[in-house]
Amino acid sequence: MAAAAAGGEFEGPEPEEPGAESEEQTDDSSGDDNEAEIQRLEEQLSISAYDYNCHVDLIKLLQQEGDLVKLRCARQKMSDLFPLTEELWLDWLKDEIRMAIEKPDMEKAYQLFKKSVKDYICPEIWLEYAQYSIGGIGEQGGIDQARGIFEQALTAVGLHMTRGTAIWEAFREFENAILGTLQPPAGSVIPLEQQEMINAQLHRIHTLFKRQLAVPLLDMEATFVEYEAWSEEPLEASVIQQYKKALQQMERYKPYEEALLVAEPPKLAEYQFYIDFEMKTGDPARIQIIFERALAENCLVPDLWTRFTLYLDKQLKIKDLVLSAYERAVRNCPWTLGLWKNYLLALERHGAAHKTVIDTFEKALNAGFIQALDYVELWQAYLDYLRRRVNFSQDSSEELEELRSAFTRGLDYLKQDVEQRFSESGDPSCTILQNWARIEAGRCNNVQKARELWDSIMTKGNAKYANMWLEYYNLERAYGDPQHCRKALLRAVQCTTDYPEHVCDVLLNFERMEGSLEDWDLAAEKTEAKLNRVNEQRAKAAAKEALIAQQEEERNVDRRKSRAEKKAAKKAQKQTLSGEKRKAENEEWGEEFDQPSKKTRANDTEEVEEDMETESGIHGHRTIKKILETPASQKQKAVAASRNVQKVLHDKSKDKYTVFVSNLSYSIHNPEDRLKEVFASIGQIAEVRPVYSNKGHFRGYCYVEFSEEKEVADALRLDRELVEGRPMFVSPCVDKTKNPEFKVFKYSTSLEKHKLFVSGLPFSCTKEELEELCKEHGILKQIRLVTNRAGKPKGLAYIEYENEAQASQAVLKMDGMMIKDHVISVAISNPPQRKPGDSMETSSLVTRQMYGARGKSRTQLALLPRALRQQPAPETTTANGTCKNQHGDSTEGEAKRMTNADFAKMLMK
Repeated sequence: MAAAAAGGEFEGPEPEEPGAESEEQTDDSSGDDNEAEIQRLEEQLSISAYDYNCHVDLIKLLQQEGDLVKLRCARQKMSDLFPLTEELWLDWLKDEIRMAIEKPDMEKAYQLFKKSVKDYICPEIWLEYAQYSIGGIGEQGGIDQARGIFEQALTAVGLHMTRGTAIWEAFREFENAILGTLQPPAGSVIPLEQQEMINAQLHRIHTLFKRQLAVPLLDMEATFVEYEAWSEEPLEASVIQQYKKALQQMERYKPYEEALLVAEPPKLAEYQFYIDFEMKTGDPARIQIIFERALAENCLVPDLWTRFTLYLDKQLKIKDLVLSAYERAVRNCPWTLGLWKNYLLALERHGAAHKTVIDTFEKALNAGFIQALDYVELWQAYLDYLRRRVNFSQDSSEELEELRSAFTRGLDYLKQDVEQRFSESGDPSCTILQNWARIEAGRCNNVQKARELWDSIMTKGNAKYANMWLEYYNLERAYGDPQHCRKALLRAVQCTTDYPEHVCDVLLNFERMEGSLEDWDLAAEKTEAKLNRVNEQRAKAAAKEALIAQQEEERNVDRRKSRAEKKAAKKAQKQTLSGEKRKAENEEWGEEFDQPSKKTRANDTEEVEEDMETESGIHGHRTIKKILETPASQKQKAVAASRNVQKVLHDKSKDKYTVFVSNLSYSIHNPEDRLKEVFASIGQIAEVRPVYSNKGHFRGYCYVEFSEEKEVADALRLDRELVEGRPMFVSPCVDKTKNPEFKVFKYSTSLEKHKLFVSGLPFSCTKEELEELCKEHGILKQIRLVTNRAGKPKGLAYIEYENEAQASQAVLKMDGMMIKDHVISVAISNPPQRKPGDSMETSSLVTRQMYGARGKSRTQLALLPRALRQQPAPETTTANGTCKNQHGDSTEGEAKRMTNADFAKMLMK
């Protein structure tokens, strides 16, 4: 090609390589796409400037395009609104360093470094800052400037247990490099002035080694070995002693650092444990560094910022530290009202300029709170600040006018902006107007202005509330005159709807002290007419409620009646099924069965044989079991009868002295003595009243009456204690007919973010084993293993932590864990809502009643042959050999027992 061009045979551009054109087109198309996306992101930010992800995406695209001017502008806008991460700052700083050739550009880079280290604790940025400063040591004062930056870095991150060592080593290398420039050539004579400079430099390096060895850092043993090798003289005893002390401290900190190394971000629970440990030691510098480390990874946790700022505000009280922390806190969590309020107080407390407070308040108004009440509280905090600036000894001042203007603006802001955004006022009780009225009446002696403000309050729908009228009355009573007090109370009697009796009493008491006879008569007439109207309205409302309650009760009766009829029909069908395929000879067998038998023993003692019928099999074949009644059993029945006659369940007048104890074992030999032993530690027991069945058997529950009311509260703490291997239920005695909404269930049925629900546990898992497993993730407050009424474990547990952060961390670590070949499930506790009057016992009882002891059967097929089916009579039914009517009651007089002959005749029809 070159030869052809030289010979003149070819003129023009060389042909392009295959595919080059398509690559250029691809680049052009991708560039057009980037420009379109950049334009879209810029428009989006013009609409919503606080879109964090949009800022990040725009910066990435501008980096790809290489437009440094737009890139710098985008970064600056994002930095004004948000604190930047370490990665974003490092990218920005490296770009600025590459462009910093002239001295003004280098000064801009230094200013950018100073701004970058204020957002979060960033050892990498400090190291980059210090190394950049080394480049300027050739200028006058450059060495001192670099040393100053290194010292600032040590103050900021020198105590960082894992990343602080890099700053110490960089500082020592810098000083060693300076020492190398001072060393003369070998064999030359060192001037005295130069020797003094060398000695001073050696002293700096020695001091750096000593300072570092006194700080507990990871891998500090290598630093000690390095110092021993570097030092020409043996190390001082004080240095070794400080090193050993720091080494001991490092061993105490090491478990917390190791926990941070193995934990997954954001490591909030681990940092909180670490902070608690540092707070106990009380070293302010170490407390500050651990807070900064935690906030670098948990910058969006308002509680962490609140704890840090309050520590600085109440303990250190250093203005620059406090205000800087608050400024960073509200930039990270602008939606948190408490941080803004505390920030305004801190500015006032540390004497910040008035304009600074105003600017901070304006930023807070644009923070975007999530509820209307937050704006009310913010305005109230700002108005309190302005009120404290006013000197009320002067009739008028600039500060007072500013306060009044702020009140007016605040009310307009709440009415227009807040109501439009949240569709509610946020200040229904008009607290800001009330405070303004108090200031006008009490501090400015302008009662007329206060009355106008209260008129505005009442016209906002507050005239029906008694407490609002009484607030106004109290203001008039304190700063007004009796005439306006009387006028306010008369209007209150006329308008109040919630507590008219209270307002009427206040009016009558006022006239008793201040009014004439005519005033008293007028007040009595007004109050009597008002109370009569109120009583009539309440009577109508009560009658309406009673009618509704009666209708509901009638519906409940109908439902109960319907259930009873269904149950009776079901029992009749079951009875018919049980008598299928009985033979006719059962009649003769039944006649023999109906005759009681007697047997005489050798010692002439009679034993009465009782016959008991049982049914077995699908078709209900009868068997006979002979039960001998011995003299001992007769004696037991006599004791039971005496118990049944003498037992008294409970005296309702002694409810407040009595607890109800249930779920006890039926086999307790002497319940009275056993319960006295259980409750002996509580106090003096007046009486224990066990409840027995008609046959004299203990039914598993009793009443325990104490001599004093306070002992009942102590007795309730024994709830769920094991007695004879079963959990004992202890509850207060409450008449549920008078208190239908009383709930014995003592555990919460709503979302509990600090409590976990664990399922799938092996039945052999003990409380101690579970506690050992769970305490690794936080501070435990309580562990409760769920058991059934017999005290047997159900494989479930509730674990309560100190706070919700620890609980969340435990969920992440424990969910799906294997315990004794069982995979457990762990979740935040959120029990289902319990309906009024519902309980586990009633629900299980209904299930047993509907479907039997073993629940609903697999098949619902009717196994009775059609020839033997017989519909129950409309008026009477037969169940268990007793004739009953359709309501399930026995027919007239005593129930007529059917013989086996009757059964046989019925089956043969």
